[in-house]
Amino acid sequence: MAVYKGFDIAADPEHAGYFEAAGRGELVVQRCAECGLLRGQIGAACPFCTCLDWTWEPVAGTGVIYSYQVVARAVNAAFADWVPYPVVLVELDEQRGVPWRGGREDESVSLRKIANLVARDDPSRPEDEANVAIGLRVRVCFTKLDDGLALPQFRLADEPPEHDPWRAAERNR
Repeated sequence: MAVYKGFDIAADPEHAGYFEAAGRGELVVQRCAECGLLRGQIGAACPFCTCLDWTWEPVAGTGVIYSYQVVARAVNAAFADWVPYPVVLVELDEQRGVPWRGGREDESVSLRKIANLVARDDPSRPEDEANVAIGLRVRVCFTKLDDGLALPQFRLADEPPEHDPWRAAERNR
């Protein structure tokens, strides 16, 4: 059983291929068989065209912090020793700003993943919140679990930011 902080991550068979690929050191996302768009959140149907057919698609695992939240109170006791810790919304380099619906309404879609941001030198610890900012480059890393599975997480990359980084104001402690 592949457990991370008390959670059996392999309990849902729909996610099995994701964690198996991570166990091989590969980040995968779903590609719709009909419209061809990639999606970061695992689901049975494509959110763009509702097609139920898809395949796993390997991606580079590099991107930029699009948004983030610093968790100040652990909702689950297993994360109490991490508080405060950053959860990031990463816009992956693949499929950035792709026109959607033929660009008729000036809409675009991007490929985004939600994950923990872990320390560069120790993925068992969260990144310090003072180091987190929108626009910083990140790279996937993998926390090895049992049964040959792993959990994809992100760490800051040694690359220049995409734009002037933006940080949330200091919070009251």
